[in-house]
Order: sequence, then C-alpha cells, then structure tokens
Amino acid sequence: MTLLLTILAAVITTVIWYCNEKARQLKVGTLCYMFWGASMMWLVDAIFEYTKLRAEYFTPAAEDMLNDTFLGVSVITLALVIWVLILLVKDPLNVVKQALRKN
Repeated sequence: MTLLLTILAAVITTVIWYCNEKARQLKVGTLCYMFWGASMMWLVDAIFEYTKLRAEYFTPAAEDMLNDTFLGVSVITLALVIWVLILLVKDPLNVVKQALRKN
C-alpha cells in the first residue's frame, strides 16, 4: 500500500509539473524527486519482501495494510511539509519578501 500511494503521488506531481509552467516555478520538481525516490525505496523493499515471503506477500493481514497505509500517508505528508519549507526559504515568487515589506 505504501508503494501504491507514493507512486500515485509521484505520478500526480509529475503530471502537474509537466503540464503547468507555474508549477515549475514553485519547485514541484523537487517534490517529484522526493516522491519518485520514496517510490523506488518502497519498490526495492517490496522486491526483497517478495523474495522472502513468495505467495504470502500477496495476502497481507488487514492490520499490515492499515499500517502500510498510515506509513504511506505519513511519507507523503512529510514530503509536502519539506516542500513547503523549501518554498518558504527559496521564495521563488517573492511572496514572503513582499509580505515582510508590508509589515
């Protein structure tokens, strides 16, 4: 489930990055790298787990699926938080700078 969620997030952000010029200005590419990196990590984990469990890999317990779902949502949330922090620091559209000048 973790692999599925991160691949879904990676595909969605990649499509947004590719189709929208403003998304490129807002560093969505960095978010793509984080999601694709996490997806590759979970893919390697799935391959090693499959070699260990074989057919049992495809019949996980409900508790394991729930834990994997929470982990996947946590990974996506952490990547989004890191991306927002990058946006605040880099300030590509000078929004933070203008807000600070007003005050």
